[in-house]
Amino acid sequence: MTRCRVHILRAGACSHPEVMTRRDGSLKPAVFPALAALIVHPVEGALLFDTGYDPAFFEATKAFPEVLYRWMTPVDLPPGETVAEQLPGFGVRPEEVTAVIVSHFHGDHVAGLKRFPKARIFCARAGLDQVRRLGRFARVRQGVLADLAPADINARAVFFEDRPRLPLGPDLSPFEDGADVLGDGSLLAVQLPGHCPGHWGLVVRQDDGQTRFLIADAAWSSGAVRDNVPPPRLTTALLGQTGPWRDTLTALHRLWDRNPALLLTPSHCGEVPTETAHVGD
Repeated sequence: MTRCRVHILRAGACSHPEVMTRRDGSLKPAVFPALAALIVHPVEGALLFDTGYDPAFFEATKAFPEVLYRWMTPVDLPPGETVAEQLPGFGVRPEEVTAVIVSHFHGDHVAGLKRFPKARIFCARAGLDQVRRLGRFARVRQGVLADLAPADINARAVFFEDRPRLPLGPDLSPFEDGADVLGDGSLLAVQLPGHCPGHWGLVVRQDDGQTRFLIADAAWSSGAVRDNVPPPRLTTALLGQTGPWRDTLTALHRLWDRNPALLLTPSHCGEVPTETAHVGD
């Protein structure tokens, strides 16, 4: 089995009331890091799972109605914290990234997409259709910024729906199969319905023997998975579909309960350890 090295990177953060992410949460603002993963494949080289925030997010939210997105979820992006700026510390130049695997097209997951002009873009057809078809107000309401998509995305996109399916194995039950992203079984994209159209996670067998399941926004925190506490209906109905979202969270809770050694990794969880690297380390 082909195994990969995974580095979890923090690429900015946003803040909003905790109660918007789990229905028993506080009304006080909480900080939610935007996490991305650098995946080093022994043959394909450097790939990314999502990109986190980037200055392109601020450019895309200057005008009305897109500025509403920035007002609703204030963003903090310290100097040097974009994925593109961090990659050289891991010995990777942005132009060497061979693929970006997009969990979904919300702005906090694809803001840096244009920084990787030579990368294939693995994504869900349903997610890209949302970017193309919605009007500006509808896109903002659902967290999508069309300006973040590269102009040549149609030529570079490879859809999960078209990839061959492989069984995930008993350690990932109740999830049964995934889309074989690279064709070698190393990266399996798993549909996680509910959060928004075309929302997928990624299973990676790591070179340290552990299995990591990058679950994107199926939950905003590890605690929500452990406790099986979904966001309030206001959030789930605004962004996606309440029933499928809760079903997905329940399935993740069952998976965690059966296999607590699995590295379940939400994209905005402050419990997830992140890495930093510097040239010369």
